[in-house]
Amino acid sequence: MNRLKEKYLNEVKPELMKKHGYSSVMQCPKLVKIVINMGVGEATQEPKNLEEAVAEMTQFAGQKPVITKAKKSIANFKLREGTEIGCKVTLRGEKMYEFMDKLVSISLPRVRDFRGVSATAFDGRGNYTLGIKEQIIFPEIQYDKVSKVRGMDIVIVTTANTNEEAKDLLTGLGMPFVK
Repeated sequence: MNRLKEKYLNEVKPELMKKHGYSSVMQCPKLVKIVINMGVGEATQEPKNLEEAVAEMTQFAGQKPVITKAKKSIANFKLREGTEIGCKVTLRGEKMYEFMDKLVSISLPRVRDFRGVSATAFDGRGNYTLGIKEQIIFPEIQYDKVSKVRGMDIVIVTTANTNEEAKDLLTGLGMPFVK
């Protein structure tokens, strides 16, 4: 069993039960999925950039991403409907816990001038969105082989009903929020 999942079951869940006064274990919030999305805008001119982004995301997510296509044509961005423009991956189960563990314990502390993640990036329904400016914070990415530094969005979806419950869950799982 994954280290983070064990921590959730043995420490975080009982703590949340006590703090929020749930009557059933099923009311306790838990992680559902983690979606990682990487927009590769320059893929319209250079299709090779998208292939590199897919390869890098496969390395650090441990799962092959799906290529996303443009929904509308926008002339100012030289964009046509149906053009491949990015990639995303949805992690669930064991891979989700492995990625979350790696994110909070290894990757986020490697960010320059890191003081913690924003505590206000919740959506009101218990989901948390985190923007990362560079993919080189993941240990699997070899810095020498990176041709372009790309950012990404990481959405952590939980079963929590409120922002406060979700924040307590993520804090318990080791998410470093700004004090």
